[in-house]
Amino acid sequence: MTTETKKPDVSAAIIVDRGRVLMVRRRIKEGELSWQFPAGGVEGGETAEQAAVRETLEETDLTVRAVRYIGDRVHPKSGKFMAYTACEVVSGTARVADEDELDQVAWVRHEEIPALVPYGLFGPVQEYLDEVLAG
Repeated sequence: MTTETKKPDVSAAIIVDRGRVLMVRRRIKEGELSWQFPAGGVEGGETAEQAAVRETLEETDLTVRAVRYIGDRVHPKSGKFMAYTACEVVSGTARVADEDELDQVAWVRHEEIPALVPYGLFGPVQEYLDEVLAG
């Protein structure tokens, strides 16, 4: 699935279920970044998709399956090389599982995203969400 040639620093899971996308609020803001998608560092020997699945479980106690690699970029706010993977829910209920990192999780409707991420989403992620949430 992965198309990147360089290993990303961070992998994010774009999880859509029942017409909403899962977002998490970090305990410690990274600049303007407060609400984000479940994400974390890519470990040695791990693909971006595997990292997205693992990080989602660690942060939210939700088991997901990678369904599509969306793309990657250097994040304009954090400067980190980010990968984005579309995932679907396999089992569980999203909750704050890693209380050191997160203080809240929320299933967000398409029209609510701009209020939580006022600087906008990565183009391919926005296009994916437009397709699956507003489509």
